[in-house]
Amino acid sequence: MTRLKKVILTCSLGLLLMVTVPLTAGARDQKDSGSLLQTATSPAGEVVQLQTAWSVDRARPGDSVKLAVIIDIKDGFHINADAGQIQPFEDFKPYPTKVQVLSASNGLTIESARYPQAKPFKVEYASGDLMSFGGRTIITLSMKLEDQIPLGSIGLDIQTEYQACSDRFCLFPEKKKLNATLAVVESGAPVASINTELFAHLPDRTGESQVGGIHFSLFGWEFTVNPVSGSGRLLLLLVAAFGGMLLNLTPCVLPLIPIKMISLSHAAQDRRRCFLLGVMMSLGVLAFWAILGILIALVSDFTATNQLFQYPLFTILVGTIIGIMALGMFGFFSLRLPQFIYMINPQQDSLQGSFALGILAAVLSTPCTAPFMGAAAAWAATQTPLITLSTFAAIGGGMALPYLLLSAFPRLVDRMPKTGPASELIKQVMGLFMLAAAAYFVGVGISALQSTPPNPPSKLFWWPVMTLIAAGGAWLALRTLKLASRKITKTIFVGLGLILIAVPIWGAVRLVDKGPINWIHYTPERFGSAIGQNKVVVMDFTAEWCLNCKALEEGVLHDRRTIAALAQSAVVPMKVDITGNNPAGKAKLKEVGSLTVPLLVVFSPGGQLVFKSDFYTVDQVLEAIRQALGSKDPTG
Repeated sequence: MTRLKKVILTCSLGLLLMVTVPLTAGARDQKDSGSLLQTATSPAGEVVQLQTAWSVDRARPGDSVKLAVIIDIKDGFHINADAGQIQPFEDFKPYPTKVQVLSASNGLTIESARYPQAKPFKVEYASGDLMSFGGRTIITLSMKLEDQIPLGSIGLDIQTEYQACSDRFCLFPEKKKLNATLAVVESGAPVASINTELFAHLPDRTGESQVGGIHFSLFGWEFTVNPVSGSGRLLLLLVAAFGGMLLNLTPCVLPLIPIKMISLSHAAQDRRRCFLLGVMMSLGVLAFWAILGILIALVSDFTATNQLFQYPLFTILVGTIIGIMALGMFGFFSLRLPQFIYMINPQQDSLQGSFALGILAAVLSTPCTAPFMGAAAAWAATQTPLITLSTFAAIGGGMALPYLLLSAFPRLVDRMPKTGPASELIKQVMGLFMLAAAAYFVGVGISALQSTPPNPPSKLFWWPVMTLIAAGGAWLALRTLKLASRKITKTIFVGLGLILIAVPIWGAVRLVDKGPINWIHYTPERFGSAIGQNKVVVMDFTAEWCLNCKALEEGVLHDRRTIAALAQSAVVPMKVDITGNNPAGKAKLKEVGSLTVPLLVVFSPGGQLVFKSDFYTVDQVLEAIRQALGSKDPTG
């Protein structure tokens, strides 16, 4: 049978079954004495029936309780597994099962949904076995009541998404809502455990949808923010703003900070003018992040903060603009150039130039992910447009804050040299560094255009980038020897120049080299094969335009202990490079519940996700591999 005939037959059978099997008519609560079952109404013959059940008959402030979402599936049918276990095929993309808390009472901290282990299900319409749930499936939500939670009751609105399939066809995906309530009594009141058979064997894997709390991790420091309450959302906005402020310390944005300081130093004597320049740059930063939030909230195909840099032509355009700015640092704007180029000359100290510089700083920040920002942005991208926009505005406000402070307190930049040889030397060195940044973005764009996933993109562009940085160091050392009169000044800046010569050359060798890890480049088939062979998969999501990715790879993954752990026969190191047009890699990134890189994910031999972090340490990676292997020594 041809593929076209299979598709027509599948659609026809699916539509026929939808006609003969009525949809859910509504929802009502049914309370079973002693079990607190709350059920979605399902007519006789319904393929999937839903209900919830608590682990206790009531709760007290400070208690930890569990809620089971019970999915009963008709014989001969199954529902697709959750996003952490399901695998797409070339000829079929399954719709994953998902349990999500839409709203909850204040005073609850709710963990992510825990799904059971999926099982393979052989079907006619896909090229391989489909990971799925069948029969009675129990998905568990664990939560804790705060000590100060009001007495009375707690309630949750839950949405369950699934797609029911037989071995020959699939029904349309469904979204159904459930409501669960539980009485809250005073401390010391007796509480009885109920429905113990449902919670006797809790699943040991956690789903990737953030149900009641957003998990933040920074080099082993972890905390959770619960956004379902007003105070939780406010805290989330503060965390997002802090992450935005930290963007200024990433390698993507750092080259622009000295340029802005030079610009502000020229206006430091006029406090009003200096403040206006800072305000305009801050507004430029905020405007770009607001526009990014609008795109993510309203454009279905736009889902990630770094998505712009996944388009090679955009990356080349950014590199060209930075190159033009670098020419301005050398004074080349004395030539007759198009008028719009003069606006972005940082020496012009114009309001529109500061606004444009703010937009450029925000654009340059998107390839990098600051601590806390990635998790907040990924969560916000799945929420209502208002929440999405407010979260991205908070990120932009946090990033803009340092520029506003510099302009409000001009003494912070008043000591920058404004005229003379020292000032010119700073501009010339920064101009060479800006040329290096231009070569980086143009090189990444060209490399992405030439890449053919899953093969890795070319890295040869790192040589001109590092050569220009070394040239800046050499020029700093030579000019300091000629201009400086004090020995201490010569020692400091000549030494800095020599470091800027040596480190980039060493960095180019390391970055272009294949490296000490034998990475397998991701495809769905390769991942499925590794899981099928009961291997632990350590998956590194990266991109050539992501400097944070390079820093983590050099500092953590190339540590001798990590190298030894990844070299074991039971471990498969797998790299997902989204530099260019890599739809499979981008789909996998979204599947594991993230929108940004860097990201490291560790899967157990059964395909269960045991670790995920965008800022991690060697010890965290080793512990994750140890947990996945079930051994004490992760290095074998």
